Parts: sequence; structure tokens; C-alpha cells
Amino acid sequence: MPLNDISLARLIIENVRSHGIIGLAPDGHITAWAAGAEAITGYTRKDALGMDFAELFTPADQAAGMPRAEIETALRAGRAEDSRWHQRKDGGLFWGNGVTVDLGDSGLLAKIFRDETAAKRAEEQRVLLLNELNHRVKNTLATVQSIAEQGLRAAGVDKPVRDGLANRLIALSQAHNVLVNENWAGADLRALICEVLAPYERHPSPIRLQGPLVRLHPSQAVSVSLACHELATNAAKYGALSTPDGRVAIDWNLAHNGEGARFLTLLWRESGGPLVVPPTREGFGARLIRQTFANEEGGRAHIQFPPQGAHCSMVLALKDEEETRQGQPADPSPLRA
Repeated sequence: MPLNDISLARLIIENVRSHGIIGLAPDGHITAWAAGAEAITGYTRKDALGMDFAELFTPADQAAGMPRAEIETALRAGRAEDSRWHQRKDGGLFWGNGVTVDLGDSGLLAKIFRDETAAKRAEEQRVLLLNELNHRVKNTLATVQSIAEQGLRAAGVDKPVRDGLANRLIALSQAHNVLVNENWAGADLRALICEVLAPYERHPSPIRLQGPLVRLHPSQAVSVSLACHELATNAAKYGALSTPDGRVAIDWNLAHNGEGARFLTLLWRESGGPLVVPPTREGFGARLIRQTFANEEGGRAHIQFPPQGAHCSMVLALKDEEETRQGQPADPSPLRA
């Protein structure tokens, strides 16, 4: 015999164990209780029918009025999403993720949820381990900086050289800060540039940014951070950032090659600073930028020194779609909009 819609719905409600499905009156009392809800919470149908569904919430959420707020939101907006710790019959907790919906003319509501405790615990453990890693990396960078400073000073290395190394370690630390804020899932390009160039900001801003939303792989974030640091240091000493009228324009865009790969092109252009005299040999900073980008997949960097100001073109092959995303080009904006 073919199933009608009501019979099919009844079979699903009675046999699905991965999701809890319950019926609710507007006052919060439970009117229907499926087998999945029993499997997740430990309450039998006999236990649950007529019970206030607030009993499924933790004491803290009950005191905060969260059960009532969920019903009111569902009645007002048609649905109320819910992702929080809930309480089982035995007092244990489970992470319930679901939604409460208004069933319209019936005058009832339905709450559908699933137990995602394992995923929640795994995420908490991941965050804990990540925080510990971040702490250790910070300490390691600080230790390396201290050892380097002491060793170079003992060896009689000039202070400018020591300061240059210290500042490059700070640039690494700044990239690390952005990655930490993103849980090491990558870094927002604009946020990364703002973090590195913040010491050079003034009013009105000498630095203008323009480009779409782009997320970088962690290793690429480090490369861009080091490059921006080297370019800004040079600009502050000899270029556009060394004078009140100097300006730096940083633009980026995305493009595809014939094989479907995506490339980021990042341009650094200075103007309004002292007349540029091309160096007679490649400096350490320029070499660091070139070699850093050469080590990235599809990466390359090229620095020029026209009279009006230094130019640097940097190219990176973006990682897969999960690690990068593109937005629409934004209007030009100062470093701190």
C-alpha cells in the first residue's frame, strides 16, 4: 500500500534515532515525543508528555529565560535556531543543535535537534591545543629574539643590524597574531596588512588599500607579512614614508590562468617621497622578499626603483577553495578606515 504524506511523516518520526523530534504547546509543555528524543535525552515518552521542555535546558539557561525566549522567537519569526548545552534525564549534558518552528494554524510548535556532543568536545579540545600551541610559539619567538640579541651584541654586531633582525621577528609575530585570531584557518589579507603597517599610520593616512576580500593560507600570510615589513622599513628610511607628503598605494586583485588556477597579484607603489636612486646592488630586504615568494607555490616578487618611488609586484598561487575566498573589489580606503 502506498504511503500518504501523513503515514510517511509518522514513520520518520517514530524511527529516526539521530534526531530528536518533539511537539510543543505555546506554553512550552511537550505534546509529542519521538523515539529519537528518547535516545538523546533519556526521557521516555511517558516521562516527557506534559513536561515543560525547559527541563531540557541547563539551570543557568532556565534562569536566564532561554526556553521562553526560544518559543517567543519561533512564534514571532517562524523559527528559532538553538545551539547550546542541554540536560539529559540523568543530569548529564549534551550539545544540542536544532531549530524550533511554528506549525502555523495547528497552534503548536515542533523542536527538531540532534546530539553533537562529540563534535563539540572535539572542537573544544582543538581550541585548547591551539591556544597552547599559540602560547608556545609566542614564547619561542621571544626566546629566539632574546638569544639573537644577546649573541649578536656579544659578537660586536652593530645595533642597526641587531634592530633589523629584531624587527623581522616582530613581523613574524604580527603575522602570528592575525593567524591566531583566525584560529590558524588562514588570514584576511587586508587585516594582515593593517597589522604590519600600523606603526607607520598617521593622520591623514599615507597608506591606501584597495582590493577584494582574500584569505591567505598561513604560510602565504607569513610571506606577505615579511614583504610588507621590509617594504615599509625601506619606505620609512628612504622612501615615501620618510616625508609628510609621501604616499603608499597597495592594490591587489585575483586572476585565473588557462588551467583554472587562481593567482593573487599584490602591488606596492610609492609616490611623493624623495627622488629615488636605484641601488647598485640587491639589498638584504629585497633579496628576502624575492626568495620568500620564490619558496611559495607559483610565487614571485619583483622590485623596481623608478624615480617617483619604489614599486614591488608580488604574485601568489592561491590554495584550494576551502582556504581562500574572493569578494567584490572595495573602494580605495586608508589603512584604518
